[in-house]
Amino acid sequence: MLPALAWALDRAFPPPMARFENAAREVTARDGRTLSVWPAAGGVWRLRTRPDDVPPHLLALLIAAEDRRFHAHPGVDPLALARAAAQWVRAGRVVSGGSTISMQAARLLEPRPRNLRSKVIEIARALQLEWRHGKAGVLEIWLTLAPQGGNLEGMRAGALAWFGRPAQALDASEAALLVALARRPEALRPDRHPEAARRARDAVLLARAPDIASAAEISLAGEVPTRRLPLPRHAPHFARDGATTSPARVTATTSPARVTATTSPARVTATTLDLDLQRATEAIAREALARLPERVSLAILVTDLRTRETRALVGGDWMNPTRAGALDLTRAVRSPGSTLKPLVYALAFETGVVTPETLMEDLPRRFGDYAPENFDRAFQGRLRIADALRQSLNQPAVALLNEVGPLRLASVMKAGGAVPRLPPGAEPSLPLALGGVGITLRELVGLYARLGDGGAGLIERRAANLASAILVQPIPGGGPAGIAWKTGTSWGGRDAWAIGMDQRHVVGIWVGRPDGTPMPNATGARLALPLLGQVFERLPPAPRQGFAPRPLNAGLAPSTDALRLLFPPPRATLPEAGRVVLRAAGGQRPLTFLVDGAPLSTDPARREASWVPPGPGFYRITVLDADGAAARTELRVR
Repeated sequence: MLPALAWALDRAFPPPMARFENAAREVTARDGRTLSVWPAAGGVWRLRTRPDDVPPHLLALLIAAEDRRFHAHPGVDPLALARAAAQWVRAGRVVSGGSTISMQAARLLEPRPRNLRSKVIEIARALQLEWRHGKAGVLEIWLTLAPQGGNLEGMRAGALAWFGRPAQALDASEAALLVALARRPEALRPDRHPEAARRARDAVLLARAPDIASAAEISLAGEVPTRRLPLPRHAPHFARDGATTSPARVTATTSPARVTATTSPARVTATTLDLDLQRATEAIAREALARLPERVSLAILVTDLRTRETRALVGGDWMNPTRAGALDLTRAVRSPGSTLKPLVYALAFETGVVTPETLMEDLPRRFGDYAPENFDRAFQGRLRIADALRQSLNQPAVALLNEVGPLRLASVMKAGGAVPRLPPGAEPSLPLALGGVGITLRELVGLYARLGDGGAGLIERRAANLASAILVQPIPGGGPAGIAWKTGTSWGGRDAWAIGMDQRHVVGIWVGRPDGTPMPNATGARLALPLLGQVFERLPPAPRQGFAPRPLNAGLAPSTDALRLLFPPPRATLPEAGRVVLRAAGGQRPLTFLVDGAPLSTDPARREASWVPPGPGFYRITVLDADGAAARTELRVR
């Protein structure tokens, strides 16, 4: 009869778990350490704290100081209550409350006036909590809600605010201070009442005597902290936005809290960010921002080359309104300047138009109405293709894009996650080579990660490695060796870029005014490149520096590179226009191109063919090699 009545009362009056479930939002680094914290509703810093989040000696101190028979009673200790009642009768006032940790947990969940009626309710709730959640669940409630002074609640929040490190790293004296604070959080705040806090801490340490505490140990405990530290707020733009996709690969925790009665998820977001690298990158950004003009900001992104996971992210000068600090500038759409040139050269290597040793004329030249000039308004004459890329010359890059085709570059960008942003109604054209397109730092770093990862399916491995290897050169002003890097400056100095990569990481830097105002004399080499070197100096060295071109089928059994169409890409749509250049890679030459089964006239030594669509419609493009292999795709002409 009694068990049935207890079950009915439990279901009719469940414990109020709202305060426990209203936890702060926490973002963690890849190793589980706290990266950033956002307060719970009401501005309370309340971090969910499980028993295994704190060191064993903190639990031992808590039980010794508050409830020595914790593991022996069902939530209420009759002996402690009897002792408290006897002291009340003798003294005429409350000397000790006889509260167990379970009763304290009930009071933390549902604060009430301190009177006899409240004590009866606490007793009932304590029994209910232990029945529902067991000893571990009760401890989790207490460890999460125990006041720590001001708007701090819980052992993890207290450890971060008073000692600046995780609760798991606290020593015995530090743990004792947090346990003591929970008794009288305002009267024992160490920043306001340091001497009272020290005495209370020592009393908690002595509560375990003679097990581990002694006068000698207490004398070595040291002073209590005298100021409250801010809770972690690293990568604030990302932490504020919460779960996102590319490039940080965030995973929101969806498993319920360890306390079995609650069904709400712990408000924790796990990320791939590296806490130590994030701190170092933020320090670099702070120093740089102090030297930059008032309204100029910056963004930094560090990504793993292979996994594309983000390791560090600085989105701007957080909450500085003169620098639009609330905006995540890694997401801002800007002109990339010359940073797309390596992709143009890689595509030219892939199609066989040139090699790094090909000689080319850097001379004035018009492409219809378009006449590009170099940054210094001078021309270099005859030089190698590799030198043209290293010097970031404009005319050679445009000439190569004219051979490769702007639509091919736009297709590679789109396949790499960087959809080209062009004026309404505009089609990809030759200015793409010089930054005539909108792109974000996140997208640009993603493209370089694919380039450095052997093309990653976008570009032939050999061609991607050749372009990457050309970019390997010393970083002016300092930085580790073996970094492949490229700078970029958009028209009017609005955007200054530097992108670099080794065999492990890609680092992207953007400097500019968030409102797009020109910055006179600003260049990527002057503003962004020094920061690139500083970030790489703080990265672990790559296992193999540099980008030595590797065989096309490295690690595979010898075989012919598979025949495939480079252009048009699958299911492409082209505007009704003039000549289209069909391009293929791999296979055994000579190649034969067919449109709807009809062969086109081609040079047997080349891997491309020219074709003029007769009008709008759908066309089937096929390429055959000398061994009979075939590659096909469908094309629509509007």
